[in-house]
Amino acid sequence: MRRHLRLLAIALTLASPARAQVDSAREARLAWFKDAKYGLFIHWGLYAIPAGQWKGKTIPGIGEWIMNRARIPVREYEQLARQFNPTRFDADAWARMARDAGMKYVVITSKHHDGFALFRSDVSRYDVVDATPFKRDVLAELAKACAKYGLRLGFYYSQAQDWHEPNGAGNTWDFGPDSLKDYDAYLRGKAEPQVRELLTRYGPVALIWFDTPRMMTPERAKRFTDIVRTLQPNTLIDGRLGAAGDYVSTGDNAIPSAVRGEYWEVPATLNHTWGYRTDDADWKSPGDVIFKLVDVVSKGGNYLLNVGPMPNGEMPRAAVDILTTAGAWLKKNGEAVYGAGPTPFGDELGEPATKAKDARGQPAFLARTDYRVTTKPGKLFFTFFRDPGGTFELPAMPNAVQRAYRLSDGAPMEVRTTAAGARQIVLPRFPADRPGFLAIDDLMGTVIVVEIDGGTVKR
Repeated sequence: MRRHLRLLAIALTLASPARAQVDSAREARLAWFKDAKYGLFIHWGLYAIPAGQWKGKTIPGIGEWIMNRARIPVREYEQLARQFNPTRFDADAWARMARDAGMKYVVITSKHHDGFALFRSDVSRYDVVDATPFKRDVLAELAKACAKYGLRLGFYYSQAQDWHEPNGAGNTWDFGPDSLKDYDAYLRGKAEPQVRELLTRYGPVALIWFDTPRMMTPERAKRFTDIVRTLQPNTLIDGRLGAAGDYVSTGDNAIPSAVRGEYWEVPATLNHTWGYRTDDADWKSPGDVIFKLVDVVSKGGNYLLNVGPMPNGEMPRAAVDILTTAGAWLKKNGEAVYGAGPTPFGDELGEPATKAKDARGQPAFLARTDYRVTTKPGKLFFTFFRDPGGTFELPAMPNAVQRAYRLSDGAPMEVRTTAAGARQIVLPRFPADRPGFLAIDDLMGTVIVVEIDGGTVKR
């Protein structure tokens, strides 16, 4: 037994430097991601043309799944490529919109589940250059525009599902059960070579956003990981490859209820669909976008917010207006978001219900939405979404408070101590025509900075 313990100790000692190197490399890759916090997701492809309608019928569900939901045969769906001629596409306008929205990175669908690629590919002619009258490499133009505006660019790539390929996962109406397909023939013949193309033709790639890891065994996932690490070691891998990536992707539109100690990202829609649908105009308001962004950051995550461009290549006007309005708020208050850490408190997030259950039968979480807290060394950013009534009692902490001020204009706030020893911020009074809102210059939230003694909240 002692000999076994000695051997185990030796093995752990030898493994520790290697693990430290792996962890160090991962941390280095994630440095920009940790600071960015906010990105633009773009779902665009042939599915923007039917936009939720097929042969006169409305097809339920998200727009980019119309081929699957309507069980459209490959030969019929392929004909959409002949109609794809987005003459209003302007990569510069897209990137400029993302910058003005306050976003720091862009992720676009290089190939979604329908198998159609938005780039020129040598391994499949089912792409925007070879199969459409448009004949322009969308990714090449977007890469140039993102570099111009200081945005990092990443690529969504559907590695597992490919409804266009006989051996790809997902298309059972044309090609039969997935279990009978030569899945590795598809991976080696199309998916893996196309990922190599993405990593060798468009400059630095911020991340590869894999999705729906059907039949992705550890060995298959490792092949993709090896491609990424070999060709661009600094490229991040998301959490949907089929093996652990550099960070965790939550469920779609699924914001955790509490702080998470890992790197994570919420992919979210601005309305209810990812790919464009003509019948979905239920947009989030700019205030809702800001609340969700600050909420995510206060729990330690990133917010990747999607827009589905129209078939002519333009972003929906409503989406542009919403994101630009939210971006104006970030221009004044971005210090509370970019590079900010999570709340050191947590009670402000909410609490589990005592009786109500969620869809999984677990205690429902009763979220509070009055304010959120984000952090930087020596600073607490309190973003208020409701007026607390003239004064706000700071959460208990042993740190001394140095000063408090409004982030947008630097206006000082009085900090006083009550007879009971609690510390309060005295907040300005607000116009009577805007009851319930703590904002003078907008309705999306006011950030009060509280500078404290020491880098972090002491316990």
